Amino acid sequence: MVSETDLTEPELDTAQLDEDDRLKPAFVSAVRDAVESGDAAAARALVEPLHPADIADLFELTPHEDRAALATAITDLLDGDVFAEMNDYVREDLIDALSATQVADIASELDTDDAVAIIEDMEPADQREVLRALDPDDRAAIEEALSYDEETAGRLMQRELIAVPEHWSVGDVLDYLRQHDELTTDFWEIFVVDPAHKPVGTVALSWILRTPRGIAIGDVMQREQTLITVDMDQEEVALRFQKYALISAAVVDPVGRLVGMITVDDIVHIISEEAGEDILRLSGAGDGDINEPIHLTVRTRITWLVVNLGTAMLAASVVGLFQGEIGRFALLAVLMPIVSGMGGNAGTQTLAVMVRALATNQLTSSNTGRMIYREFRIAAANGAMLGTLIGIGTFLIFGNMHLAIVIAMAMVINNLIAGLSGVLIPVTLDRLDIDPAVSSAVFVTMMTDVMGFFSFLGLATLFGLGS
Repeated sequence: MVSETDLTEPELDTAQLDEDDRLKPAFVSAVRDAVESGDAAAARALVEPLHPADIADLFELTPHEDRAALATAITDLLDGDVFAEMNDYVREDLIDALSATQVADIASELDTDDAVAIIEDMEPADQREVLRALDPDDRAAIEEALSYDEETAGRLMQRELIAVPEHWSVGDVLDYLRQHDELTTDFWEIFVVDPAHKPVGTVALSWILRTPRGIAIGDVMQREQTLITVDMDQEEVALRFQKYALISAAVVDPVGRLVGMITVDDIVHIISEEAGEDILRLSGAGDGDINEPIHLTVRTRITWLVVNLGTAMLAASVVGLFQGEIGRFALLAVLMPIVSGMGGNAGTQTLAVMVRALATNQLTSSNTGRMIYREFRIAAANGAMLGTLIGIGTFLIFGNMHLAIVIAMAMVINNLIAGLSGVLIPVTLDRLDIDPAVSSAVFVTMMTDVMGFFSFLGLATLFGLGS
């Protein structure tokens, strides 16, 4: 029977959310006012109906200096599920304010992968203190996860899974699930293993529920499965899930033994995280997290701004080579930013497509040549159209046919440079095991600026526009 509480709690929850499922500003303000006035009971009454993810959002929407007071007011609502949903920087703020025992209690409520996400960013001394406060089994599982490199399947996987031998019947499996309360309750499929604990197949829960008890698991299991190695990069793991439409997958150690599983809820987070990282790296904005400490953001951004300043100086030196022609024909200074600017835009378009193609494994060594030719044709077509338009516009405004021809030809040349740079630079960096999302934009911009100025001013010199 559904209780009255079950019916009213969702209504209380959604009443605080807008049409986009975000906490309403009025609600956030009401909670903050209750905390500031010292009315912890009122704050708790407001927050209690919320989903753990919405409580995590509440902390992210609360200013840094007020989060500790909010945490104190609703301490009993801060369980593992809330911390698992919380932004990394916000979570670090709160973890720093908790004792090792409190952190251990929270970690013990979570699956291994979520517990590791909380503990891995702590200072080594604090990390050791928290691990000592954990139960031996939990500590062993988390220490094993921490032994793997960051952003690998070993860090991402959870150890809580269901594995049964191939010789069992469906009835044996059902009895096993019902008689052992300590088993995990969150799973979609059961892994079938051989005597060496190596996975030989999987069985979906739907098959278990619909198959007679006497049928052997080996007769209903699916032998084809996608296995993930513990050292596989999380981005590659996400691509496997996307390609093969997986809900969960077994993780195996170097000798092929089943050591954990990865589920699709973790993959959704990774896909969002990796996509966001690539976009932000293209702009040199670092993590791009609005909760990131200011000094970290400044340090990341200034690094790439200094690099951009260096490339801008290089482009300026090219312009300096033609200062005589510019001095004698001032219109060159007016029009040359158009050529470099349009080339930069074209290069950025191509670069964005190529970085995405590399990240999703659409661009490989087998089709790189075809992609280069494809982008060359696109760049030639765009350059021809833009060159024609800018040439006509220049002639109509300034009445100088030679100037119109020069800027039209420079536009075509720089678009070709932009298209080729947008492909060749990220592909080359990827072949050198350098993340193309981090470095490509700087080099593409440099090429389009330098070649844009050089082609326009060089052609102007050849046509004698500065004479």
